[in-house]
Amino acid sequence: MKALVTGAAGFIGSHLTEQLLAEGHSVVGLDDLSTGRFENLPDADEFELVNGSVMDRGLVDELTSEVDIVFHLAAAVGAFVIQERTIRSLLTNIHGTENVLDAALRYNARLLLASTSEIYGKNPKVGLREGDDRVIGSPLMSRWTYSEAKAIDESLTHAYVRELGLRAVIVRLFNTVGPRQTGRYGMVIPRMVNQALQGRPLTIFGTGRQVRCFCHVDDVVPALVELVQLDKARGSAVNLGSGEQVSIAELAARIIEMTGSSSDTVRVPYEQAYGPGYEDMQRRVPDCSRARELIGFEPSRTLDDIIRAVIAEQTRSRQVPAVAAE
Repeated sequence: MKALVTGAAGFIGSHLTEQLLAEGHSVVGLDDLSTGRFENLPDADEFELVNGSVMDRGLVDELTSEVDIVFHLAAAVGAFVIQERTIRSLLTNIHGTENVLDAALRYNARLLLASTSEIYGKNPKVGLREGDDRVIGSPLMSRWTYSEAKAIDESLTHAYVRELGLRAVIVRLFNTVGPRQTGRYGMVIPRMVNQALQGRPLTIFGTGRQVRCFCHVDDVVPALVELVQLDKARGSAVNLGSGEQVSIAELAARIIEMTGSSSDTVRVPYEQAYGPGYEDMQRRVPDCSRARELIGFEPSRTLDDIIRAVIAEQTRSRQVPAVAAE
């Protein structure tokens, strides 16, 4: 098959592109390189990168007319990006998705919409399921604009399936991590690993008692390829993540230990990091039983595996001797 990957030069998009090429498919990548990096991408005969935006309706239409499947990953992501570029983020995440949906419907392409655990907002339930309630703060807080935009994306996608017959599935990603992810936009593990390798204090925003689950990109990407081709998943939202819980303070301590760093930690209030009125959720843990039932999804890599992979990549990029990772 031939696939279009929007956001192909990004962290997940580049791993997905490699997976598709390894399976013998041809891939067209669409990326404006605003946060993605050209060096993430493979040099392969069956891959073409188009430098452009999902906001370009004509370009999206042209590229979709040539493919069988669309993986829509392009989005404005990361706490810092959303905070600093709220208007651009909202427009990209909503209108860009509209363009992709219209084109996929027009050319009868299968579509996978990459959504997010941010959909659940502040819902503290352990084992969040796809039908659980959203608990979202005020729309006047930029913290929740990403969640709101992705909820609209999901609603549009579901309506296109129900009313117009689009072959689409929605995937909600819970903190996907691994090589190529950068801490520049607020991603916690690569940011903390970078700080530890430099011997700088690891920054913990808020209390550090917030609990998260992290999943390796190499566990997530094969699931994306399976789900988009599965008729039984059509119209569904599917959680993809790990059930291994860790507090942010515990995560920092583990990274310090595994890097062999002399770093300490420093706590920074949310207001200082993000401005007044910032909110966070204290716990977010997925229930991935739907993915397990549909495709047998079961992450095989642990949090320690993820941390080791990020340490190894950042160590190589710094061209310094490897540090202990046990």
